[in-house]
Amino acid sequence: MASVGDKLGPYTLHERINAGGQSEIWLATDEENRSFAVRLMLNDSMFAFGDRRRFITGCETLQACQDGHYIIGYVEHGKIGGQLALVMEYVEGENLKLLMNAGDPVLTENIAEVLIEFASALEVVHDRGFMHLDVKPENVLLSRNGSLRLIDFDLAQPIPNPPRKLDRLSGTPAYMAPEQLLKQPVDHRADLWAYGVSAYELLTFRKPFPGENADEVLRRQIDRSEFIRPREINGDIPADLERIVLRCLEKDMERRYPITSVLVHELKQALYQS
Repeated sequence: MASVGDKLGPYTLHERINAGGQSEIWLATDEENRSFAVRLMLNDSMFAFGDRRRFITGCETLQACQDGHYIIGYVEHGKIGGQLALVMEYVEGENLKLLMNAGDPVLTENIAEVLIEFASALEVVHDRGFMHLDVKPENVLLSRNGSLRLIDFDLAQPIPNPPRKLDRLSGTPAYMAPEQLLKQPVDHRADLWAYGVSAYELLTFRKPFPGENADEVLRRQIDRSEFIRPREINGDIPADLERIVLRCLEKDMERRYPITSVLVHELKQALYQS
C-alpha cells in the first residue's frame, strides 16, 4: 500500500486523490517539481491476470487516444519503481458526478460547452477505433476553468464490425445500453446511449431509467411507460437539444447516431444557436 512520501522512480507521492477496488490515484511530482496524477494498481500479483490485462489495455488505449484537448493526458505506464502504474496529466478539478451533486456553478454555467466537449471526447475515442464502454459523469473531469477530460479506459475495446457480443458484462448498469444488458452484439453506439443517459442526468438531475439493479433498469428501458422527457422536468432545455438526447436514447441502436461526429455537429448547431 502506497504512502505519502513514497518514491516511484522519479515520482514522489504527495496525496491520495481517489481510490477504488482495483487502483488508487495519487498526486505526485517529478524531480523537476511538475505535478502528475499517478494511478497505481492495488493487486499486482502474478496471478491477477484479468486485473493486470484490463489495467494495461486501458493504458494502451489511453495512449492511442491522445488529442491534447478532451482526453486525459498520457505520460507513461508500466513498472515504475517496481509497481505497475500509469502516469497522467494532473487536472485540478472534480468529476461531473460530484459537481452535479453539489450544484457547482462551474458545471451549471458551462453546461453547453460541457455537453459538446463530452461528445467531442467520445468522437476522438471512436475515430481512433475504440469504444469506451464506461461512459458516465463520474469518468469525466472538469477543471476549475471549465476544461474537460475523459478518463478511465480500462473497459475500452476496439470497435467491432459488425457488432459483436461482449465477453463479459462490465460497467455501470444505469448507463448501459439495452443491447448490453440483453447481452446482444454491441458497437460504439453503446457509448452514444451512455452519453444520452449522462446528458439527460446533467440537464435534469435525474436518471432517465432509474433502477436498483440491471433487471429493473432494463425493464424501464424497454417498457418506457414511466419515461419522462427532459423538457417536462427542465423547461429551459432547448427543444433541439432534447431531440438530440432522445435520439441517443433510442433503444434500437440503428436509430441512434451512426457516427459521433454527427452528434457533435448537431450539438454545436443546437447549443451555439440557442
